[in-house]
Amino acid sequence: MENFMSNYSLVIDANKQPRDPIHPAAARKLLDNCEAAVFRRYPFTIILKRETTAEPTPLTLKLDPGSKQTGIALLKGDKVIFAAVLVHRGRAIQASLESRKGIRRGRRARYTRYRPARFLNRIRPKGWLAPSLQHRVETTLNWVNKLIKFAPVKSLAMELVRFDLQQLENSEISGIEYQQGTLLGYNVREYLLNKWERKCTYCKIENVPLQVEHITPKSAGGSNRISNLCLACEPCNQKKGTQDVRDFLSQKPDLLKQVMAQVKRPLKDAAAVNSTRKALLFRLKSTGLTVVTGSGGETKFNRIRLNLPKEHWIDAACVGEIGDLILLTKQPLLIKSMGHGNRQICGVNKFGFPIRHRTNQKISFGFQTGDIVQAIVKTGKFVGDWVGRIAIRTKPSFKLTSTITFDVHPKYLNKIHANDGYSYQFTSLNTDGGS
Repeated sequence: MENFMSNYSLVIDANKQPRDPIHPAAARKLLDNCEAAVFRRYPFTIILKRETTAEPTPLTLKLDPGSKQTGIALLKGDKVIFAAVLVHRGRAIQASLESRKGIRRGRRARYTRYRPARFLNRIRPKGWLAPSLQHRVETTLNWVNKLIKFAPVKSLAMELVRFDLQQLENSEISGIEYQQGTLLGYNVREYLLNKWERKCTYCKIENVPLQVEHITPKSAGGSNRISNLCLACEPCNQKKGTQDVRDFLSQKPDLLKQVMAQVKRPLKDAAAVNSTRKALLFRLKSTGLTVVTGSGGETKFNRIRLNLPKEHWIDAACVGEIGDLILLTKQPLLIKSMGHGNRQICGVNKFGFPIRHRTNQKISFGFQTGDIVQAIVKTGKFVGDWVGRIAIRTKPSFKLTSTITFDVHPKYLNKIHANDGYSYQFTSLNTDGGS
């Protein structure tokens, strides 16, 4: 089996000043000789028990921002010594906001006590981003600041890509066509009636009232783009509900093929990157470090030239002008944004009616949801030494998620990393390649 190398260990001295990262074996030796102690588990950082005066080697931190994931690479010259992939939770934030909007709207319609609408007295500041987009900027900057704190980073590099959304939809667009939308001369309903020949998309019935239908339901991430809309009669619309069109038409493969031919790929991810790229660049420049940008084409050229597989952290390492690239790590840290819970005390069902009361107490037996713990279980079905993330419950038995998920009593737990809103695991390099 191939021996994958881990990330280098980050080092700070007794004054908490960043020093040169070291090989995991050297870090283990310092720990065994009691010359250092573990300061932080993720990213793994040790603190020396002495001061050092040697000037550390300047490092470069490179980023490949994306809609769902952001690649992070820490380079010492042409050597990649630390790599990570940051998984964002923008979709989860968007779903939570839509759920809250629906619950509040339902309360207002029922003429019950509710929080009054405040949308008329709010002015969005300059540079405002939607919460799901602002989250991408904030989490990326959060990890940039973490690595600056624990490593001698002197410069930053970021892929500054801009997608042409209209060209993604129509590769032959040119000239004045950029100023003419898809619905030039139409309104939405008339456009759909002509597109679907005034028939129900699913049963082909004519001369009945037709409803505008989402091919990919909004609950599954479908958008309001014209390419995701069709027409359906009321029985078909009710029968399909929130099903995926592939499930709904699984018994009609020919019809499914026709419908999918009309559907174009969503542009949500490209739009998210376009919206956040300048905001992220501005925030990176506010760190006071030198910031260099590179194009997406340059990144792809470097990766193909060096015959490297398609990975987010490898794309980050290939940002900007580079010569050779030596991967001293092939096991990047996968960082998944989990959030810090919510402040909703009254739990409600899908109709907005209260069904339970949540306590505002976050800590139980010295633990809170999101803590990474070591569980040494000596009796019962799950005997062994486990490391994982816990979820707090009202009863004195917490849910531990490791290689498997099971309940464990807090007396068996030892906290090794306090909750910081992220979960962590290590992944291996995908050697299949890609473009």
